[in-house]
Amino acid sequence: MVTIVLVATALAPRGDTAPIPESTAPAKPARPAETAVPPDPAGAQEPEPEPSLPAPELPAATTPAPAQPTPVFDRAQLSIDDPASPWVVVNKLRPLQPREYRPADLVRVPVPHTNPVSLRAEASAAVVAMFDAFTAETGMSLQSLSAYRSYSTQVAVYNGHVRNRGQAYADVSSARPGHSEHQTGLSLDIGSLPAVCAFQACFGETAHGRWLAENAWRFGFVLRYPADLTSITGYKYEPWHVRYVGPPLASEMRTTGTATLEEFFGLPPAPDYAD
Repeated sequence: MVTIVLVATALAPRGDTAPIPESTAPAKPARPAETAVPPDPAGAQEPEPEPSLPAPELPAATTPAPAQPTPVFDRAQLSIDDPASPWVVVNKLRPLQPREYRPADLVRVPVPHTNPVSLRAEASAAVVAMFDAFTAETGMSLQSLSAYRSYSTQVAVYNGHVRNRGQAYADVSSARPGHSEHQTGLSLDIGSLPAVCAFQACFGETAHGRWLAENAWRFGFVLRYPADLTSITGYKYEPWHVRYVGPPLASEMRTTGTATLEEFFGLPPAPDYAD
């Protein structure tokens, strides 16, 4: 048997048009707002922030140390009047006090000599060191020609110059008794060994004399009567006559270029005796 299926079509009334819906598909539901997904505890973790580095320390500001004052040589540390002082200044205006002064510490000096050699102990040790250094450095030898003289010995020496050459000559080549550096026990007349130009100005031109002029200060000695300064010291040039004053003063005089004790201590020139 045949079954006939009739499809009924609803007819709209005449003259009217049925509204056609915009879409017959069902409306899609609105998408929900996105939310942050929490990290999976079991999964990868966010990297930790790098630790902040401390700011580099700047060096602390330093205050420069104050400049140290240049040491000033104390010219008053020892007496220039006391005959026992190594700085005593003896000249034609400054006699020893007392005039017959004799050092208490005289000793024999173990160096080659033409006359017995006595000096104060400190000066003696310095002479020995200087003579030894000269020989070690040059291969030559020095000798003592004269050292300490007592007041009475100086009377004989001075009078001998007066008798032989006259007083004017004696007064520039030998001290009157009581005015002699030899009486202090700190002065020495030096010559070469063998002797060349003994007690003569030409000694200053010998190898021995040149060495003394350049090196005596190292041992505390000064050349007491330099050339062309008779108007200050009162005596002619004596390159053989050295005077012990000690290394500090000898070094300071060399450093400052001061030739005489009179100039160094600001004393008046002493070309002539007061009486």
